[in-house]
Formats: sequence, structure tokens, C-alpha cells
Amino acid sequence: MITLRESHEKFLKDLKDKGRANATIIAYGKDIEQLIEHAEAQGKAAPQKLEKEDLKGFVKTLEEKDYTPKSVSRKINAVRTYFKFLQDKGIVDDDPSASLSHPKIEIKPPRILSKMEYRALRDACRQKPRIFAIVELLLQTGVRIGELRRLKLSDIELSEDGKTGKLRIAAQNKNPERVVPLNQPSREALQKYLKERPKGDEGTIFITRTGRPFLIRNVRSTINRYFKKAGVEDVTVNDLRNTFIATHLSRGVPLTTVSRLVGHRRLTTTERYLKYVEQPEEKVQLSKL
Repeated sequence: MITLRESHEKFLKDLKDKGRANATIIAYGKDIEQLIEHAEAQGKAAPQKLEKEDLKGFVKTLEEKDYTPKSVSRKINAVRTYFKFLQDKGIVDDDPSASLSHPKIEIKPPRILSKMEYRALRDACRQKPRIFAIVELLLQTGVRIGELRRLKLSDIELSEDGKTGKLRIAAQNKNPERVVPLNQPSREALQKYLKERPKGDEGTIFITRTGRPFLIRNVRSTINRYFKKAGVEDVTVNDLRNTFIATHLSRGVPLTTVSRLVGHRRLTTTERYLKYVEQPEEKVQLSKL
């Protein structure tokens, strides 16, 4: 009889073979590790021994540990994916995870920076070319932080006079490749940074002083430091992307255009921002923040 830990290893390998995102594999791996520890504490070391009451008990312990409803919901998804794998491989006959119900999740409105807030943020980091270029790209193009982290020098396309530019966002997982225009503020910030960019990794745009790629966690922590410096509260890096979307919708940029620029796979994802912005009657072209 296969053990929980043996099935855990097979489950992770299956996720990799199916091309699931690394972040998903890591998160699901940790989630199932938690389930295994809970099961072993109950004296159960094989997946065939787990029953619906064991899984409900696991969810209850998560709630008692003050995990957010969103985190609990993600862990339930991991458990369901795990048991689907076990069924597909003939390791278990029944799926006890089918009895689990997701907690109610309150959908909060997107955090959108005011003009005063994003101007304060830009002013706070203006003297630091690297972080200023990062903030400008996030604000002026709406790219995801992971996409920004993976940007290569070859993804930048600037005209000889520097008056026009494009940014190629490479395909990743289920997100297809797209091209985003660079407006004047983003071009100027990027060009200034590239002039002072340290020598090192010749592929990645944003690197450390020692020439290594700038990691996502370092991007987040650095921008968070400047949020505090600028006095901008209750905000995350992803809210810069929210601000790009909301600002351009409020200026009348067509919904389909904004959706394409930010790489939403479904138009409905972009549509949800409409309830939080006022739209002018006339449509306008893309403009700078």
C-alpha cells in the first residue's frame, strides 16, 4: 500500500509533467504536506485511510489557525486536485474531498491609488533609477510583477529618436505573448535606468548591484519600502496594476483594449473594474498617468 508521502511525491511529479506553473506546484506541495502532517497526527499514513471526516477536520484546524478564507479555499482546491490524481491513478476508489465546501470569500473592491498617492510614490523613488523605472513600468503598462521580473533586454523596442517604444511580454503558462506600448514617462524612466544599469546578467532587465536578476520578493519589499516613504497605506504592488486598469477605463479607453494590454484571458475580469470607475461618454487614446 502506497503511503501519503510517496503519493505526495508522485502528485508533484504529475503536476510538473502537466506543465503546471511552478508557483502552483510549490503552493500545492505545501498544502498537501500540511494535510499529511494532520493525517499522520491522527495515525493515518496512507491515502486510502483518509475519510471525509478527516478532511473536514483538516479544514477546521486551518480555520482555527486563522488562515484567511481565501487561503483555506486554495488549500481545498489543492486537496481536491490531489484526490483527483489519486483516483486517476487508481490509488483510491472514492473521493472524500468531494464533501468539502469552500468558505465564503468576501470580494473586496480593487485598491486604486489616487492621483495624489501615485504622484507621491513616484516622487519618493524618483532619485533611484532602477526602482523608479520599475514603478513607472508597473503604473504605465499594467504588467504583472512576475512579467516585469522576467523581462529581458531583448523585450524592449525603442525607436532611434526615443519617441516611441514597445515592450514584449513573453508567453507564460496560459498567458499568450502580447505587446504593450511604452509611453513617454515609461520610456524616459527605462532609458535612464539602462544608462546606469550595472554590468552583469545580459538577459534580464532589472538586476541587483552585483549583476544578478532582481527577485520578485525583492521587488515587492523595495516597493513596499517606498510606499511607506510616500505615506501610501493599505496598498500592495498589484494595486499599481489595478490603478493602470481603472485609470484607463475611467478615461474612456475601450474595455477590449485595456483587457488586451493587461493580458486578461477573460473580458469579464476587466469588466469588474467598471463598477468602481466613472467613464466619460467619449472614448480616448491611451495616455500617461
